[in-house]
Formats: sequence, C-alpha cells, structure tokens
Amino acid sequence: MPLYLDIHEQAPEGLTLEALERAHRVDLDHQAKHGVTFKQYWVDLAARKVFCLLEAPSAEAAAAVHREGHGLLANRIYEVVEGH
Repeated sequence: MPLYLDIHEQAPEGLTLEALERAHRVDLDHQAKHGVTFKQYWVDLAARKVFCLLEAPSAEAAAAVHREGHGLLANRIYEVVEGH
C-alpha cells in the first residue's frame, strides 16, 4: 500500500492539541471507507502546520477522508517511501 505524507500549511487560527486530536479521531472514523490507515501525525502550533502520515490506495483517497471527516484539507500530499 502506498505511503503518503500530507501537509496542512494553514491550520485554523488558535488550533489546540485537543482540537487536533478530535479532528484526528474523526479521520479514524472515516478511514476504512476509503481504504486509508492513518499512521501518525505531527503539529507545529506556532507555524499552524500539521503533517499526517498515512497508507492509502491513492492521494485522492487520503484527501477524501479529511474532506468527509472535518473539511480541513491538506495543501499538499506526497507519496513517500520509508527509509531505514
């Protein structure tokens, strides 16, 4: 399954870790419908950036989870390969 890193370059003003966790839980509720598995996420609150690592059949499937879950779409989605 392809691995993707998506980048949300302008998270909502005033984003908190608690709000991000709630949004992530909504993504988890929608992921199976699209064949997506979220692996991990990172956030830089000061820069208002969120990074999500996920397995998905396509970039479009990855975007669909965010769109249906909470509407906070990634600005960029990169297919990546895990290094060792």
